[in-house]
Amino acid sequence: MPPPTPHAARSRARTAAIPERVLVAGGPWGARVSAARVTAALDRGLRAGGLPASDLCPLQVRDGQPADTRALLDALDFDARMRRARAVLLAAARLAADELVGSVAFEVATRARQGGVPAYAVARHSALNAFDVRLLDLQEIVLARGERTLTAAGHRLAAII
Repeated sequence: MPPPTPHAARSRARTAAIPERVLVAGGPWGARVSAARVTAALDRGLRAGGLPASDLCPLQVRDGQPADTRALLDALDFDARMRRARAVLLAAARLAADELVGSVAFEVATRARQGGVPAYAVARHSALNAFDVRLLDLQEIVLARGERTLTAAGHRLAAII
């Protein structure tokens, strides 16, 4: 077998440099579905769609928001995990413009945008208009009602990511 050409070696190096895993960050999906179950359901869908196991980052919040969003993400080493990811998948039960400032969803999307990592969202309800979506730099928002539809949303996003 002939030795690989320099072009083939560079191509393999570039491919190896592309992160494989998706960082799945999400909070609880109502009273019945915990943040851990939300991220696990999305991971099942992503894996069914052909992606490797995700880096799961369940966000433990109460009443929709933690006391200190930045401290929560820093404690989870979110920035380093995000930089190692191919994309960030944000799961939020509700996305609404009037609730974004100071929210986990806003902070995750902002960090992803600033880090150059594409961000996608899955939500039970989205009241964001096109300007809000562009401001957050979300590539896609998929709606999902329950745990089964979260898995289906992950499968759908696997084809896009």
